[in-house]
Amino acid sequence: MGRHRRNRGRKINGILLLDKPLGISSNEALQSVKRMYNAQKAGHTGSLDPLATGLLPICFGEATKLSAFLLDADKSYLTECTLGEKTSSGDAEGDVIKTRPVEEYSEAQIREVLDTFVGTIDQLPPMHSALKKDGQPLYKLARQGIEIERETRPITIYKIDLVSFSGNKLVIDVYCSKGTYIRTLADDIGEKLGCGAYVSSLRRNTVGVFDIEDSISLSKVESLRDEKAFAAMDELIIPMEEALTNWPSIELSEDAAHYLIQGQPVLVPKAPTNGLVRLFRNQGDFLGVGQIQDDGLVAPKRLLSMI
Repeated sequence: MGRHRRNRGRKINGILLLDKPLGISSNEALQSVKRMYNAQKAGHTGSLDPLATGLLPICFGEATKLSAFLLDADKSYLTECTLGEKTSSGDAEGDVIKTRPVEEYSEAQIREVLDTFVGTIDQLPPMHSALKKDGQPLYKLARQGIEIERETRPITIYKIDLVSFSGNKLVIDVYCSKGTYIRTLADDIGEKLGCGAYVSSLRRNTVGVFDIEDSISLSKVESLRDEKAFAAMDELIIPMEEALTNWPSIELSEDAAHYLIQGQPVLVPKAPTNGLVRLFRNQGDFLGVGQIQDDGLVAPKRLLSMI
């Protein structure tokens, strides 16, 4: 007689906007939250290094199907760069490999250098990254002293605001596309200034439409868990469709929803002419993500199982 795998944990669907604390990995934060919520399924939407803090959306249940779209979302970071030193990793965790004097830069000089990085640029991914070579993460190779050739990738820096500059500390606010490595940006800025630089602190403030001001601390979740207050904890979870509020939405009739759920593209009057869309049944039920085809029909892209 075959064994039936027992489902463990609660079925939860939605997103928790977590403010990841300093000193733990994104996966450690994820596992802590998943355990506290006793959730069957959970995933995060883009790693933050242990030295980084800030917004880490945690997706529960069916919301994990939308995590890829959050990974692709634009993000912003408040970044402190320490000038005058270059490290092996581009951040404070690495060894200092080069030291140079820091000149008395004017604010105009700093802004001029920052402006050269705004726009679409080619960026070389750092060795200390989760990118893989033959299935091996680059950071593991880097720890072994191995450096391999990497190809540059196009990324977009939409804006760099100078927050403050004093002594050897430069604080900037960076709004950028997916795939941007802030440690590489800091290193490149340091080279442009002629003194070197590394990331000494990093805080992610936005992911797509989500803002750090709407996040919850891990300690707050822990305090509610200590009270065994699942109801209060669940109130912190927001509907999964809110991750995509900047996308156009389509209301489907019952018939159209039926065929689309079966995998068939459908014709929807006055639908957008291209791109991804949010799909709703006419009662307002969120069905998932659709794609506008070249022929104008709406095809299913990522549907939820709960429909």
